[in-house]
Amino acid sequence: MQFKSTESYVAPPDLSIAVNAAVALQRPLLVKGEPGTGKTELARQVAASLGMEMIEWNVKSTTKAQQGLYEYDAVSRLRDSQLGDARVNDVKNYIRRGKLWQAFEADRRVVLLIDEVDKADIEFPNDLLQELDKMEFHVYETGETIRAAHRPVVIITSNNEKELPDAFLRRCFFHYIRFPEPDVMRQIVAVHFPDIKERLLAEALTQFYEIRETPGLKKKPSTSEVLDWLKLLLAEDLDPEDLKREGSNLLPKLHGALLKNEQDVHLFERLAFMARRQGR
Repeated sequence: MQFKSTESYVAPPDLSIAVNAAVALQRPLLVKGEPGTGKTELARQVAASLGMEMIEWNVKSTTKAQQGLYEYDAVSRLRDSQLGDARVNDVKNYIRRGKLWQAFEADRRVVLLIDEVDKADIEFPNDLLQELDKMEFHVYETGETIRAAHRPVVIITSNNEKELPDAFLRRCFFHYIRFPEPDVMRQIVAVHFPDIKERLLAEALTQFYEIRETPGLKKKPSTSEVLDWLKLLLAEDLDPEDLKREGSNLLPKLHGALLKNEQDVHLFERLAFMARRQGR
């Protein structure tokens, strides 16, 4: 089975090659790229394309690697022992299986998404090296070893918030999702809004890429944000002429879908002020 673009997801050739290479090598696919470029959605589309179930592990700043394997609830066992509960005789009653365990014990191959790995502590990736390499881990409380019945397709995403350890990087197949060029963006938009009028799309994308290239912008709008913006433009039934920006107002229509902090809004207001002064 080979991954490629689906009806709802446009995968550039280099991305398809990366996914298929990682699957062939049986290595985790580490996907980086700015937020909103479809890294998480990629895992869902890989699962759909290959006909696999997806197990999603959303990493947070407080997440520990052990939680992906299992968690032992010693407090509950102590409480039950004090209450004379018969469940205390079997320690398995107090072990909560993590996402890796679920992926390992699945009766067929699954896609395991480890989402935003860079949010966790720097030791988090290193703590998973052996488990991702050998596809097994030991449960100390029961003495059993959990081995993957079917090696999962592992996709790991990162927003580049922090550097990942070299030892971890060596074990991954790496791909950086570049921001889509206008022609690719048109394909993406066509998937979501097949009936959008060409003139409206042309004007909207022209403005969108101008905004992204504005010097001093703190947060560039992403693919997901331009899709939200286009959805609003269509809902408001705006024409290309409605989107025109004059020197006195450089903020795009419904700019809240594209600009997500006050610094960037003020940047365009300053640019408009400068344009007015120059026009005098």
